[in-house]
Amino acid sequence: MLFNSLEFYIFLPIVFLLYHTFFTKSIQSRNTFLIFASYLFYGWWDWRFLILILISSVSDYILGLRIFTSVSKAKKKYYFILSLLINLGILGFFKYYNFFIQSFSELLEVVGLNPNIHTLSIILPVGISFYTFQTLSYSIDIYRGRMKPTKDFLSFLAFVSFFPQLVAGPIERASNLLPQFHKIRKFSYEYGRVGMKLILWGFFKKVCIADNLSGQVDIIFQSYESLGALDLMIGALFFAFQIYCDFSGYSDMAIGLGKLFGFDLMTNFKYPYFSENIGEFWRRWHISLSSWFRDYVFIPLGGSIGTKLFRIRNLIIVFTVSGLWHGANWTFIFWGFLNSIYYLPSLFIRFQSESKIRRYVSICATFFFTCLAWIFFRSPTISDAFQYIVHVFENQLILTGSYQFEFTLLLPFILFEWLGKKQIVPIMNLKLPFIWRYSTYLLLIFIIIFFGAFNEQSFIYFQF
Repeated sequence: MLFNSLEFYIFLPIVFLLYHTFFTKSIQSRNTFLIFASYLFYGWWDWRFLILILISSVSDYILGLRIFTSVSKAKKKYYFILSLLINLGILGFFKYYNFFIQSFSELLEVVGLNPNIHTLSIILPVGISFYTFQTLSYSIDIYRGRMKPTKDFLSFLAFVSFFPQLVAGPIERASNLLPQFHKIRKFSYEYGRVGMKLILWGFFKKVCIADNLSGQVDIIFQSYESLGALDLMIGALFFAFQIYCDFSGYSDMAIGLGKLFGFDLMTNFKYPYFSENIGEFWRRWHISLSSWFRDYVFIPLGGSIGTKLFRIRNLIIVFTVSGLWHGANWTFIFWGFLNSIYYLPSLFIRFQSESKIRRYVSICATFFFTCLAWIFFRSPTISDAFQYIVHVFENQLILTGSYQFEFTLLLPFILFEWLGKKQIVPIMNLKLPFIWRYSTYLLLIFIIIFFGAFNEQSFIYFQF
């Protein structure tokens, strides 16, 4: 069920009203209802997906208790490894089986062998990477002694399947989200007000910016050989904002929906395109995933401790694995590796702009290299990505397409984001008189109605 679908427009008000009227007597009744609503939401794509999320939930609930109660370190380690095998095994089979089989087959063909290896018709469950990492962090934190497991099975099921952030994050830590399912949550006008603002803003970013840019992006990346160099530059620019508005729009809506039900979800984006270096960019982009890899992969590998070569190795591993997390394609792996190369200066140099001009130059340079990396992320193959970049320099420096409508929406959005980063006009705290504040919200609704693309396009990160 998509946040921008007719089904969700019906689903949400019904769930919201029932949750705050009929299911207020106990924590258990509310959690049970949230589980039912979340499973309905997730099973709307394919009811078979529910089997996997139930297996992940039940196994991690049981193994979390086993890890905690086991006296010997050997048993703790055994149950912990079992949790890793179950979660990563499910994720690996459904997401990477065909990719590794096909890559292995192509490698054998290179050395002169002709293997007869068949791939399988596997449906990738929506959001499997997100809830898998969420439950993994639960087991890891228990194993490390950083938290105690819950004995409330319903709360744990609700934590894993909470529908606002189930299929595309934020990837919540159990230490933050799980305790919230143990508390009585009453409707708060302030939470409701903030939640509706976030939903409105996220919806605007999705249907007005991301979905309107997607058509042009598809055309440009499919026809890059015959278009002008300016078209290709615009294509990279448009995709950068398409994926940002699509993903951050989802995150805003997820956080806003959480507010409607009394939950605090973590912030996932902080104006990343105004970063002065790649290190800062990754502290502002997809924060829940970046911090996950930092805490559960980079630091256990040794982090920034040790020789320069050791730190470089850790960085490349983390970014490459992060690229693989995004999808079963060499383009994602190369995108991750490229970002690790970008990040290297941040590992050894502390950047601090001394003037506004240098700061703006740094922001523009960081954005340029980010857009360059996005070309690999968006292209079907690495070869296509390199060819796209080559054609930017080889094709005539002309503009063959018409993009007035897209720029009319995009440029005011960029300005508003800049003002938000500067805390001049942050979307959550419009410090205006009542009439002007609500006029702004009505104007946003008007723009959504008349310029939004209501074709129920899926969110880009659902495929991950």
